[in-house]
Amino acid sequence: MKIITLLPLVDWLAMGTFFAMWIGYALFAKFGGRHERSLIATTNRYRCLWMLQATARDPRMLDGLITQNLSHTPSFFSSTTIIIIGGLLALMGTTDKAAELVREIPFATQTPMLVFEFKILVLMGIFVYAFFRFSWSMRQYTFVALVIGAMPPSQEFAKGMHDRQAMANRAGALVGAAAETFNDGLRAYYFSFAAMAWFFSPFALIAAAALVVLILYGREFRSDVLQVLRDERFF
Repeated sequence: MKIITLLPLVDWLAMGTFFAMWIGYALFAKFGGRHERSLIATTNRYRCLWMLQATARDPRMLDGLITQNLSHTPSFFSSTTIIIIGGLLALMGTTDKAAELVREIPFATQTPMLVFEFKILVLMGIFVYAFFRFSWSMRQYTFVALVIGAMPPSQEFAKGMHDRQAMANRAGALVGAAAETFNDGLRAYYFSFAAMAWFFSPFALIAAAALVVLILYGREFRSDVLQVLRDERFF
């Protein structure tokens, strides 16, 4: 409870604004992206198209390889996140030297040691959240592999014994869920860089969070890659 009295009101407001920007943008990207067709929503269309093609292939070794390759990225980030969390835990044991280094920066706000440690805990919490999202994305890709393996032979689809479009939509939605979960973890990485600005001042935290939101919006809604993917000639 001592941290409540030690941490200034401006820092509490800055932290609240930081998480409000993070959660607000995540909700906007999830629900607003359906209307503006964000990067993740656009690529989900390709995922459904991929699964539709998978129903016509037999055997489906290529689709299994693609799924395996896709699962490598969240696996890499999960391992990296564990290392980062370990580094932050190690930093908790040497906060005196870290705090002294920050105090040497001219524009950095001077804070008590307990407040400095609290900021490290917040940063650690962000990476713990990212780890859970990456690890869940990895597991979802294993479900995708199971769905692909359980698909009936292409001959049965051709004979009309199974609904090809329904199977493709189900599998595509599962791949999309894995991709969106990975995107949540990656977004946490972006905001972790903004959280590092809090060690300098609460105003730097707000400015960094706003900058991250602008960068994410530009990449997910206004990037050149998105324009290429949205070209209707590919559908």
